[in-house]
Amino acid sequence: MTRPPVRTAPTGAVYFSLLGPLTARLDGHELPLGPRKQRLVLATLLSRPNTPVPVEVLTDAVWPDDPPRTARKNLQVYVSAARTLLGPAGHEGRDRVVHGCGGYLLRIAEGELDTLRFGSLAGAGRAAAGRGDLAGAARLLREALDLWEGPPLNDLRDSAGVAEEAGRLEARCLTVYEDWAETEIELGRPAVAVDGLRDLVERHPLRERLRAAWMNSLHQSGRQAEALAVYDDYRQLMARELGLEPSPAMAALYRSMLGRGREARRPAPAREAVGPAAPPACTAAFTGRPGELRELLEVLGCGEERVVVVSGPAGAGKSALALRAAHLLADRFPDGRVRVRVRREDGTARSRAEILAELGRLCGVAGNAAPPGNAASPEGGAGGDRAATAALADAWQEWQARHRALVVLDDVPDEASVRGLLSRSGKCSVLITARGQLAGLAPVHRIALPALADGEALELLGKLIGAGRLRADPGAALRIVRACGGLPLAVEVSGMRLAVLRHLPLAEYADRLDDPSAALDELVAGDVSVRHRIASGWQDLADGDRWVLGRLAGLAEDGGFTLDRATEALGCGERAAIRAVESLIDAGAVTSPAGESTAHAALYEVPRLLGLYAHEREGV
Repeated sequence: MTRPPVRTAPTGAVYFSLLGPLTARLDGHELPLGPRKQRLVLATLLSRPNTPVPVEVLTDAVWPDDPPRTARKNLQVYVSAARTLLGPAGHEGRDRVVHGCGGYLLRIAEGELDTLRFGSLAGAGRAAAGRGDLAGAARLLREALDLWEGPPLNDLRDSAGVAEEAGRLEARCLTVYEDWAETEIELGRPAVAVDGLRDLVERHPLRERLRAAWMNSLHQSGRQAEALAVYDDYRQLMARELGLEPSPAMAALYRSMLGRGREARRPAPAREAVGPAAPPACTAAFTGRPGELRELLEVLGCGEERVVVVSGPAGAGKSALALRAAHLLADRFPDGRVRVRVRREDGTARSRAEILAELGRLCGVAGNAAPPGNAASPEGGAGGDRAATAALADAWQEWQARHRALVVLDDVPDEASVRGLLSRSGKCSVLITARGQLAGLAPVHRIALPALADGEALELLGKLIGAGRLRADPGAALRIVRACGGLPLAVEVSGMRLAVLRHLPLAEYADRLDDPSAALDELVAGDVSVRHRIASGWQDLADGDRWVLGRLAGLAEDGGFTLDRATEALGCGERAAIRAVESLIDAGAVTSPAGESTAHAALYEVPRLLGLYAHEREGV
């Protein structure tokens, strides 16, 4: 079993724990962490390790209502205490807590913080499951869970800011527990998970995946009556609290248990991986896109189109739209709705073998073990590995031919990444999200996501900062969403930032966003950065396309550019300019008119924030 590389802590380093009460230990001895406000600052910094934490976030965590005039000076004292606790200058002689334009950043290694170790073990466990090594996955996931000592930061949750961070940590722990329990059930060891699942369901009664795992563990342990009672309790709770019925997948799991033995081991919810598996960076309620959502529901609901591509720039809300549609189409796809990300966290493309292995694991495809060897290669390696990948592909096609399911392939980098995954027969449908147009795929139904309309963007902003604050200065609010270019991610980040900076007038923030040299610096909220997301899309472009985009971004500042202006700016012939512009349209970096128009008459646009980033990178 391959373990992830561990960044070891320096000898004699302090070990911090957030997965329970905030603690710090040195050589096994617990260290005093000082007064409550000092612990709040330390907890907030540790909750966002190796990431700048804005001063405003720290202030809000310590003084949520009325910070004193000395707040900034007091923070400096608390940060100084944290530096003392961490010891002398860290790796390569750098200070462990540094201050920059983004706020305070705490540098810490995996071996010094339980949440970093937890994430590393959980990731390794999921990777092992993806390779078909269920026993190794169970060991790694259990090792991660052994770090979980109770509700994270339970001694500091009276601070709203810390409570929010603690909630995110607890959600991660719950997801890993669900992964572990389902793996143990799949290994035929359901009894080891029963008691823990019962306790967690009591604390989180509406979390369906936990309940499904508990039902399965009871059922596979021969306790069928108890398993059915768990569903009945859940159905009554849903009706009483929310006025809803359990999901179709949960109902199908219940029906599969009625009057049957233990043979139905695979739970239906394992194919319901359309939401919590990998949420978007921002979590605001779905807003806008009524026309695109309606079109998506009509196309996929009628069953005539088997492949739909939703395209748009990074941060356009493609994943959110796809997940919303998938939830609303539950009754149309009785065999499940599955979401798989086609990129890794660093933005690189996953191999076809990796994707097939995950699809097989989620859908119960026979022969779903990932091939051995080099899984990072496009076909999983050479010789026998290629044969194993081919067998996986054949098994996946067989499964699609016999089922009616919706498969969401999220964040697809290019056509090659999904060829061979699309259904050749049967009633399965595939919903693809991609930044580019994926012009090489046919036949498909295409939906391009434009910028949000002003009204939709204002609605989204209002959900985050409050309708009253929006109404107090509607003109400034409109300037903010337009400075964001109608990009949902940018509007969400603006809203999250303003929700923290409650003292900041909307007009002042609008002025900051209007400044081309500062706009991207302002669009950061905690660990969510618009610049980072745009940079990921920039890396998708070929070198030549980046240079062209840098030149065209300057033309777009006054509302768009024509082909004649592009030809002049690029210093090339008309035919070459057409090809250059259309290459950027295909990549999703330039928008063109919705209706038909000649190349000369069309007015092309570069999204504002992408244009600002292109200026930065190309020095235009």
